[in-house]
Amino acid sequence: MSTDRATDAWVTHRNLLFTVAYEMLGSAADAEDVLQEVWLRWSRVIDEVHDPRAYLVRITTRLALNHLRSASRRREDYVGPWLPEPLLTTRDVAEDVELAESVSTAMLLVLETLAPIERAVFVLREVFDLPYDEIATAVGKSTDAVRQTAHRARQHVAARRPRQEVTADEQTAVVERFLAAVAGDDLQSLVDVLAPDVVLLTDGGGVKQAALRPILGVDKVLRFLRGVYVSATRAEAVEVNGSPSLRLEIDGELEAVATFALTEGRVSAVYIVRNPHKLGGLAAATTLAR
Repeated sequence: MSTDRATDAWVTHRNLLFTVAYEMLGSAADAEDVLQEVWLRWSRVIDEVHDPRAYLVRITTRLALNHLRSASRRREDYVGPWLPEPLLTTRDVAEDVELAESVSTAMLLVLETLAPIERAVFVLREVFDLPYDEIATAVGKSTDAVRQTAHRARQHVAARRPRQEVTADEQTAVVERFLAAVAGDDLQSLVDVLAPDVVLLTDGGGVKQAALRPILGVDKVLRFLRGVYVSATRAEAVEVNGSPSLRLEIDGELEAVATFALTEGRVSAVYIVRNPHKLGGLAAATTLAR
């Protein structure tokens, strides 16, 4: 395969490879590191590969698994709740309901509870619909073992996945009400938007002030939000991880991003990322693909 053809194949599949790595790692920075390693390997074997897509997905999966195992150890020492790195996404991601759900903050947190192999198998099968034999080659297991792993992973995720049975328009309407309350400094009106058992998680990474434990219940969540949003000088609605979200600024500087999980038309979870090392994905929209 010529260098030009190799580059063309890389460009064709790069968004897919990034999405695979990101869903496995929950980190855009780590996903980019994986893709750099994939490119180096790809550039050395271009004349030996007959199916570029299958090869690239396989290598991306193997390298992401290596990163995931080391990342899991690092997260044990993380200060406060760990949240996935938010990504500014394009409208077409939101229109692909299955893709949007798979990269939502709530789903990525569910995937964090899987063992590395289970997460890889679940992502490749349920999100990207790869055949079991291809997944087996990617993770170094037998096809029968992969089938069993996929079954366990599906059961695990089904028991924990968010029950977000709302349309995109309903999500947008709730976030707009949230934004209006913030803009009008009328957080009390959020009582009608928040579920009674709402939970709020904040990720400051030990760099920015954040709650070290989940905040539970409407009253406590409202008190925390008042402290966060009073200091914000600008709030705007954006598409993050395929869902309507809020971007918060202080004096023109990005301060935080808030994403949401909805249940029966009300906010059941609020996720606020303040860790500045995780906000690079908000500078420009990321194209995800399946």
